[in-house]
Amino acid sequence: MSRQISVGIDIGTYQIKVVVAENSTSKNGSPSAKVIGTGFSESKGLRHGYILNYSDTTKCLRTAIEQAEKTSNTKIRKAYVSIGGIGLSSITSKGSVMISKADLEITDLDVRNVLTIAEEEIPKTALLNKKIIHPIPISYKIDGQPVMGRPTGMKGTKLEVKALFVTCLEQHLNDLIKVIEEAGVEVIDVMASPLAASIINLSKTQKIAGCVLTNIGSETVSIVVFENNIPISLEIFPIGSSDITNDIALGFKIPIDEAEKVKTGSVSSENHYPKKKLEEIILARLSDIFDLIEAHLKKIGRSGLLPAGVILTGGGSGLETIEDIAKVSLRLPSKMATVNFMTDIKNNPIKDSMWSVAYGLTFWGISNGEDIPTGIKIPFNTTRKMIDWFKQFLP
Repeated sequence: MSRQISVGIDIGTYQIKVVVAENSTSKNGSPSAKVIGTGFSESKGLRHGYILNYSDTTKCLRTAIEQAEKTSNTKIRKAYVSIGGIGLSSITSKGSVMISKADLEITDLDVRNVLTIAEEEIPKTALLNKKIIHPIPISYKIDGQPVMGRPTGMKGTKLEVKALFVTCLEQHLNDLIKVIEEAGVEVIDVMASPLAASIINLSKTQKIAGCVLTNIGSETVSIVVFENNIPISLEIFPIGSSDITNDIALGFKIPIDEAEKVKTGSVSSENHYPKKKLEEIILARLSDIFDLIEAHLKKIGRSGLLPAGVILTGGGSGLETIEDIAKVSLRLPSKMATVNFMTDIKNNPIKDSMWSVAYGLTFWGISNGEDIPTGIKIPFNTTRKMIDWFKQFLP
């Protein structure tokens, strides 16, 4: 296998992470990504995932890129990038077409056409100021009968599809591309952060059985629901671990930086702050988070019906008893996400799931943005074409 370098950039509200990886072979013989370099910096100029200050964000990004270049001994010119924030969401739509060939054999053209029809069925108001970045087929029917797998090559008179369309704010995407290219890096393609994380945090067994990956970030909580190895819903909530910090600061009348230390357990709270009150503060905010997730699962008809349960990840998922709270609130099995990073770096800085998004992007890059180990195949390179279209408007 020839050497191939892939770079993933994850720009979060709290941190920026860059991972450089090369293609490798995992223990089961499948293609994998071996980390050869990383970069990390504090993230400035963002709020809830939105870029508010180009110069601050670009400066922080350059710091992370320079670190990654130094540790990998590789010049970073191109990268796969994640997009998150509260402007990210998903819409489910359906479409149907009559088969075009005289012999009634379904072709790739029919599949493209039925996805286009499904997209056209989305209400215009739902796509106001938004762009579709991932059209993902959930299920197909031929002449009213469900089809397992791809329909291409099969025969029938009518093809139907139910598809998930992942969208983001057009302005957010435009700003993200501008900042990265101002840092001297070309954007190859963009993937929704929850999907990038799912490449690393979820096993195929979990995705087939049905699960919800919950990433508790600094200012947002993102979820992606899988079933039959396919994402069926994605949502972002404008609440995060920083809200817990704020609650602790207000509850004990202490500075924010001290409240953060109390929350993470880096300083002992027993001598200064009643443990019971601290637990009540944290429980109240976590309950708010899981209530939002439960409401969404009810909306899509999956409340209490995901056998593989809830998998927790992100910087805010390290709180004590969070697994038990999730289990009770969602009535589902609960566990922390685990990640095994292949790396040659001494004193490996990648030790937890906070790096999952950037690492997942490198997998996507090694597979050339097509088949990736998550059950998703982004069809027809839609995102790449959209990025090329956006670039013509960049200054």
